[in-house]
Amino acid sequence: MKQVAPMLLFATLSVHAQKSPQDMNRFIDNLMKKMTLEEKIGQLNLPVTGEITTGQAKSSDISARIKRGEVGGLFNLKGVARIKDVQELAVKESRLGIPLLFGMDVIHGYETIFPIPLGLSCTWDMKAIEESARIAAIEASADGISWTFSPMVDVSRDPRWGRVSEGSGEDPFLGAEIAKAMVRGYQGGQMKRNDEIMACVKHFALYGASEAGRDYNTVDMSRQRMFNEYMLPYQAAVDAGVGSVMASFNEVDGIPATASKWLMTDVLRNQWGFQGFVVTDYTGIYEMIDHGIGHLQT
Repeated sequence: MKQVAPMLLFATLSVHAQKSPQDMNRFIDNLMKKMTLEEKIGQLNLPVTGEITTGQAKSSDISARIKRGEVGGLFNLKGVARIKDVQELAVKESRLGIPLLFGMDVIHGYETIFPIPLGLSCTWDMKAIEESARIAAIEASADGISWTFSPMVDVSRDPRWGRVSEGSGEDPFLGAEIAKAMVRGYQGGQMKRNDEIMACVKHFALYGASEAGRDYNTVDMSRQRMFNEYMLPYQAAVDAGVGSVMASFNEVDGIPATASKWLMTDVLRNQWGFQGFVVTDYTGIYEMIDHGIGHLQT
């Protein structure tokens, strides 16, 4: 499952969008005081639940976890009826009634399908690229999806890497312009309308520079090359106001990006001023064990 920094904030903001910032701060502070440690940890969980069908939500294993406040959001649940069923479970039957956040890989369209990101990048048409994200957001939000794991802005210059097609090629300037266009398309103004969804820039950082083009592999390069050739698209998305950032699987300087204080705090938070939340890639927490960080306790 993905591990997410408090989705509670985004979910409550969406429900109480008309409150002033001061009222929201008080609301969130009071809600946090009511939560048990288990419920706070539960807000970090984003299970995959694509197998739930309409009418099954209340009898599935995930339903018991939602009722106990052990789930902050769901990944890859599609269909407005299914999402409504599960959301009602969270709001009406959990102790604190915190709504769930629903995320999906809406990468190049939802119902209307557009060219793959590499194909879109070949147009150099930022208005068309932004419009593709806007259409995807309108369609996905109508189905209850509020969060997409896009844009993928990894610069890659090794054709052996299997995910080249998901990005925008090898030029950091082009990647940065597309990153901004996609964020604008998905999020609109300030995510105040019900047809806007939160974007998630990925994979932070340097995912496309893995050695020998092997996915999840080590990345080893100088800081000069890193910032000149790879970092600009991530920063552009942050500057455009992206709501979330996904950590990458690979190592950077011998440390998994998921566990890198330098990447997540020094660069992302302190240098670039990012104020949203960070989500790991799919099994990023567990895969840190394979990189030699920690161990699995039974």
